[in-house]
Amino acid sequence: MVEIFGPTSSVGGSMSFMLIFVLVVLAVAIYEAWSNKRGALGGIINVLAAAFGGLVAVALIGMAMQAMLPYLHLEGSLASSQHALKYILVAAIAIVVLGSWMPLWAVNRFRD
Repeated sequence: MVEIFGPTSSVGGSMSFMLIFVLVVLAVAIYEAWSNKRGALGGIINVLAAAFGGLVAVALIGMAMQAMLPYLHLEGSLASSQHALKYILVAAIAIVVLGSWMPLWAVNRFRD
């Protein structure tokens, strides 16, 4: 499945990963606002906090990958290789959901 929609399938693969990221961050923010019965302003603050947390998590994963790539000795790009790290990276990006929950937790601490 990763080979069909993954980064090797041209620009569409990367764009599909980004679309999934945006949908997950929105789902986390909307669910948290709905479950805590927040108003419109609370929902907007949740979306902003979740987007900030998700982008910080993606940036940290990207910096970690940039630091690791020289030591992998790949022939070509990570996307075109069949290295196990390619699949681990997809799982790590799925953990971005945790990055979008943490600012919501902090905002909720200030609200109470």
